[in-house]
Amino acid sequence: MGNLDIVIIVIIGANILISLKGFNDFSFFEKYKFNIGGIRRGEQLRMLTSGFLHVDTMHLFFNMFTLYIFAPLVIGYLGNIKFLVVYFASLLVGNLFSFVFHKEEYHYSAVGASGAVSGIIYAGILFRPDMSLYLMFIPIPIPAYIFGIGYLLYSIFGMKNRVGNIGHDAHFGGAVGGYIVTLILAPWLFQENLLMIGLLAVPIIILFVLQRLGKL
Repeated sequence: MGNLDIVIIVIIGANILISLKGFNDFSFFEKYKFNIGGIRRGEQLRMLTSGFLHVDTMHLFFNMFTLYIFAPLVIGYLGNIKFLVVYFASLLVGNLFSFVFHKEEYHYSAVGASGAVSGIIYAGILFRPDMSLYLMFIPIPIPAYIFGIGYLLYSIFGMKNRVGNIGHDAHFGGAVGGYIVTLILAPWLFQENLLMIGLLAVPIIILFVLQRLGKL
């Protein structure tokens, strides 16, 4: 983490600059946030721009700090260009999930890089499922694959029960985007971590089964 790649600096810088603009310019924030009504009117650019806006400085800091932790790992395996593919694919898939789950809620709005960051987290876990993660208020290390599975299961719970003012669907969709695109870009993972790939797919399968059964 000592030497930040220029790609990480640019992404974090863009998030900071655009978010600060949104903090101080209400019309700018409203124009570029994720909003179902706006997207259905043809403003698809919101699917991308909303990923660079944040609600407040804490929201911004948490997403950028998490990106700072996981991005170097993913870049180390994929390189800069493929990292960007994972990042932006995760952002767009996350917002696509939000659109699908809220398409009839014309006033539904959201912002944040959480979908993109979730995709990078899941990509990092695919590469290093054995690494240990430490979470606030939990003093013991958690295996990365356990965290990944638990994270998505909680997202399903959050989607089903509308827990908090959090875009659980964007988090889940971003992780799915990161999972799929990473496997496309690094197919050798099927030979090295097939069991972990299967385990990390379990929450994704559960979500689609619940969706088909009309339980979400």
